[in-house]
Amino acid sequence: MPVPASLRERGIDRALVFSIPMTTRFRRITVRDGVLLRGPEGWGEFSPFWDYDAVESSAWLRAGVEDATAPRPPAVRSAVPVNATIPVVSPESAHEIAARSGAGTAKVKVADPGTSVDDDVARLEAVRDAMGPAARIRVDANAAWDLPTALAAIPRLERAAGGLEYVEQPVASIEDMATLRRRLDVPIAADELVRRAEDPLRVARAEAADLLVMKVQPLGGVRRCLELAERTGLPVVVSSALESSIGLSAGVALAAALPELRHACGLATLSLLTGDVARPGMQAVDGELPVVRPDVDAALVEEWTGDDARCRRWADRLEACAALV
Repeated sequence: MPVPASLRERGIDRALVFSIPMTTRFRRITVRDGVLLRGPEGWGEFSPFWDYDAVESSAWLRAGVEDATAPRPPAVRSAVPVNATIPVVSPESAHEIAARSGAGTAKVKVADPGTSVDDDVARLEAVRDAMGPAARIRVDANAAWDLPTALAAIPRLERAAGGLEYVEQPVASIEDMATLRRRLDVPIAADELVRRAEDPLRVARAEAADLLVMKVQPLGGVRRCLELAERTGLPVVVSSALESSIGLSAGVALAAALPELRHACGLATLSLLTGDVARPGMQAVDGELPVVRPDVDAALVEEWTGDDARCRRWADRLEACAALV
């Protein structure tokens, strides 16, 4: 696909579309697609979700361009711990995923439309049974609850899990997050209130979270994430935006560069895709990901390019966002 002139001036000389079906519905999507950008430092990824407009998606493009054209920050560790990710699946499937993950931490999706707290309880009990009493378990509600529902659900989920490391983005507003943090003993992590906010630091100033979830693409790049982490002073959990191995490796670069990394990263999400575009792939082994920079594999990209209509749609989107960067 054509590279916009403004990106060519910044060193991007190639853009490739990918479109990979997912193994199960996750974040209400069944296909993960985006654009791979080649620059002097290697490949970067631009893969904003389709509910993001051009203005919001431009941060994702800044991240991809930075990763392809600027050296990554120095790493202070050679591998990063990662959590197993448990989608909204049956308790039996959740048990199987958790048991084979090799991880010491699991992130369990809850509060999905069409499911109940009882369903979430059963999933959490299965994960705890699979991973044993020493494992850390966290849940992610993607801001799906209102305040009364969260106040009722979280204690039930904590009992089912035998203790929760934290609850990620249980409600949508900063005010409700702050209320939950005052009224419950479970730590609260902010995700959407960081990555989709005009002012990502506001949640910290409002004392509405104990931890911040940081995703490289939505926040505009590894360097901006490091700057925000330093300014807030809160512990950071580095997580993925369901990227290919190219985007995941940028998340690993952030986790590797943080001065302190108290929590396992949510970067072991390649298993949610049916394929990949790079070698070596960012597959977790024994609950860790190595700090490496994978290279795009032309044969894999050709396999997962997608149809002409999808490529045209991404070309239009890239052009619109490039005009804003």
